[in-house]
Amino acid sequence: MPGSSPLIVGLGGTTRSGSSSEKMLRYALRAAEGHGARVRIFDGPSLNLPLYAPEDSFRSDGAVKLVEALRESDGVIIASPGYHGSVSGLIKNALDYVEDMAKDEKVYLDGKSAGLIACAYGYQATGSTLTALRSIAHALRAWPTPLGVAVNTIGCCFDENGKPLDDAVREQLDLLSQQVVQFARWRAAGLEACKVA
Repeated sequence: MPGSSPLIVGLGGTTRSGSSSEKMLRYALRAAEGHGARVRIFDGPSLNLPLYAPEDSFRSDGAVKLVEALRESDGVIIASPGYHGSVSGLIKNALDYVEDMAKDEKVYLDGKSAGLIACAYGYQATGSTLTALRSIAHALRAWPTPLGVAVNTIGCCFDENGKPLDDAVREQLDLLSQQVVQFARWRAAGLEACKVA
């Protein structure tokens, strides 16, 4: 982790550029930068990857870039729309590519912090989508932050810079980003202390 500046990789959005979940992700990544992180984003259009097929060794350029970024990352922020009560197929398919890291020395997202954001047009799908994201993060051996953000996008507005106008949403995204960056730093410091001991 060069100069204690962790790399946080963001995945999120829909195939429609500028979706609410993409805007939430972009805001959270800007907040992570404000906490001293380096960031890289994979928005919805860049996550429009071929269906993951473990038996096929071919990987598109986009899939290769995603997996390499996740390998290098110290933490992730994932923002999914709530489609019919769960994670969208686009986000789930992108996360399925983490299976390519199954035989890595650092398996999957082992030891990486994961900030999770669920956006839906109504409250019902926000909770179930956030729960699904937490289950996926645990299965991939990531450490979900204590705070997960569920955003009801009915009436959710953004300013011209993509900043959510709702104070509570902004505060939650700021805190989630802070937790992702802090955990990445604590983990790196703990690993370094173990080497010295």
